[in-house]
Amino acid sequence: MGELLLIRHGETEWTLSRRHTSRTDLPLTRDGEEQARGVAPLLAGRRIGTVLVSPAQRAKRTAELAGLRDFEIVPDLHEWDYGAYEGVTTAEIHRTRPAWNLWTDGTPPGREEQRGESPEQAGARADRVLRRVDPLLNSPDAADVVLVAHGHFLRVLTARRLGLPATAGALFVLDTASLAVLGTEHGRPAMTAWNITGASRHPAGPSPSAVAAGRD
Repeated sequence: MGELLLIRHGETEWTLSRRHTSRTDLPLTRDGEEQARGVAPLLAGRRIGTVLVSPAQRAKRTAELAGLRDFEIVPDLHEWDYGAYEGVTTAEIHRTRPAWNLWTDGTPPGREEQRGESPEQAGARADRVLRRVDPLLNSPDAADVVLVAHGHFLRVLTARRLGLPATAGALFVLDTASLAVLGTEHGRPAMTAWNITGASRHPAGPSPSAVAAGRD
């Protein structure tokens, strides 16, 4: 049985400034490109089959720099639609909506294609992606499946894969250019590694935030 590998794109100018970035198609920063290159060693030794990537250039470039050049663009992998909050920080939103929480409130519509999205709507997209990859992961000769996408959406997808509501994605922090692995234990979906980055692989071992298979 294959494992589901999740890769968040590398750093952009808006991830640095903590601005919500969905449809705005920003490139990676120079550091973001270096982060993406650091993903390649994390994939070494794995038998990778299908690679699905968000349409955003920051995701496509991350896939390329990580050595994943044969991939398919999947629109359902785009980031949570932030609607009217596109380009806005949480601190700025809290000036007028101090109790606002993405994971419970979702986002209101913005202009043009920025429709906004509820947790349930983001979860429905994640479910569509999971229905597509399930047969690939469960085939007799299954290889690993890679998804290269965005922080909030991959957190929603993780929750749904583990049988949790989309809102439970709030429990999972995912850094830029990090790798997470969703496998199985006793036939049930399970998280086997989380938030591993190239910077995590140093002589002292993984970063404190990394949760890897075989660790309590």
